Amino acid sequence: MPMNTTLFKKYRQFPQISLPDRQWPNRAITAAPIWCSVDLRDGNQALPMPMNVSQKFDLFKALVRCGFKQVEVGFPSSSDTEFAFIRQLIEGGHIPDDVTIQALVQAREDLIERTFQSLLGIKRAIIHVYNSTSPAQRRVVFGLDKPGITAVATRGVRWIKDRLPLLGDAAVTLEYSPESFSATEVEFALEVCHAVMDVWQPTSESKIIINLPATVEVATPNVYADQVEWFIRNLSNRRSAIVSVHTHNDRGTGTACTELGLLAGAERVEGTLFGNGERTGNVDIITIALNLFTQGIEPGLDFTDLNALKEVYERATGMMVPPRHPYAGELVFTAFSGSHQDAIKKGLAEWQTGKREFWDVPYLPIDPGDIGRKYQEVIRVTSQSGKGGVAYLLESRFGIKLPKDMQREFGPIANRQVDTLAREVKADELRAMFEAEYINRVIPWTFLASDGHESGGSFSVRVSRNGEELNLTAPGKGPIEALVHALIEAGVPRFEVAGYEEHALGSGEAAQAIAYVGIKFAEREMYWGAGIDDDIKLAPMKALFSALNRASVS
Repeated sequence: MPMNTTLFKKYRQFPQISLPDRQWPNRAITAAPIWCSVDLRDGNQALPMPMNVSQKFDLFKALVRCGFKQVEVGFPSSSDTEFAFIRQLIEGGHIPDDVTIQALVQAREDLIERTFQSLLGIKRAIIHVYNSTSPAQRRVVFGLDKPGITAVATRGVRWIKDRLPLLGDAAVTLEYSPESFSATEVEFALEVCHAVMDVWQPTSESKIIINLPATVEVATPNVYADQVEWFIRNLSNRRSAIVSVHTHNDRGTGTACTELGLLAGAERVEGTLFGNGERTGNVDIITIALNLFTQGIEPGLDFTDLNALKEVYERATGMMVPPRHPYAGELVFTAFSGSHQDAIKKGLAEWQTGKREFWDVPYLPIDPGDIGRKYQEVIRVTSQSGKGGVAYLLESRFGIKLPKDMQREFGPIANRQVDTLAREVKADELRAMFEAEYINRVIPWTFLASDGHESGGSFSVRVSRNGEELNLTAPGKGPIEALVHALIEAGVPRFEVAGYEEHALGSGEAAQAIAYVGIKFAEREMYWGAGIDDDIKLAPMKALFSALNRASVS
């Protein structure tokens, strides 16, 4: 049943931005932005159990290894743990020369003072001050009008500016966020930021960071892009400001808001690993960066070992990366659908020929190997799988390269068995199914031995038929031709070999031969068999008897 329509009446559509000549829809992202991780603050405050100093330190080192040059390390005035962590970083010399730490603080004098105390001895820092500006925050939280909110912001910036001598020669950048920018009238957000800039007096050589948060998503991503573009086009002294975006995911479109914000002119992105954050989370910087990577753009961050980064993140935060999370989830390089599996198998085979310059494999926007994943993870066999997925796993894991017609035969056989199990099967289980169906069949025919080629062009084979030993001898140019003649003479209905392939199984001295033989009786379907042996001449013989056993012909 539909929802009660009276419930909708308490909501209203967010107003559009008047920007008839908007430019962002015609632009393309051509370079990576400045990245700032806020995992250690914004992400940390959203954890059921916030990180301790040791956990924060482990995650900080992981962020630096990834290449982050700006890291918001905490809110030092909020707790002793946050303060102690920043002191440990500074006093222990753990901040690389090319990394700038960022400290968050509200526009309150006592908190600003505490923040400066945490930063004593720093070489470079970003002090990130914020206050909320939206109508709801002005009305409900602060009880202030627009001039009152502007005064809160400018007072906070003056307190920071007055305390700069405490940090000596440190290079300090101010970041200001009109929190809830996404829900604030763009004209007022601009007014507050202009007032902040008037106090700070940034220059083109010493810029201010103006951060425009989608603190709560309140509209479609195009509206956020319009807000950012309108703001930038109307910002005075644009050359003295770096415009940053900081998006959340309340409507499930945080990634889209960030990418459209970059199209609108933003130069910097704040976010977290795997999207951790309040409510539905911050934007996932990994997703944004790898989206750029798949477009041929150097992202400036190293995610070539995504599994290792995921392990550090989960250990430090206690959070788990969902299995369908972009790029990093356990199942994102997995195909359960048979048609998907077949397309992936063929696409990978084409790529491995080296004939294509650019990656273009169906269903895989990125090469899993580029981010530390493996091709073995691509295919997962369930009852939804097709012949392509079954064949891919057998080949990629065990070197068993089924002929195409044999794939069509074994795929449904395997799927019926998987359907009975009602679960995913592992590669070893799939091989066991293959061997049970083709290799281990010994009724009614069991191959015992071959005496090889005899004089006069005949071949002699010793077999068991329903437990009775027979010696089969017949002329032929090769063992298979001779064996077919001998079997027909022994009373087997006339048939022909309609398919035959063989290849090495493994390499080196331990390599075996595997052969596939398809046989066809008059007015009957084709039956395939497989045989494995150290001797390349015996493997096809075993395959022929396997096919006869599958056809139940004695």
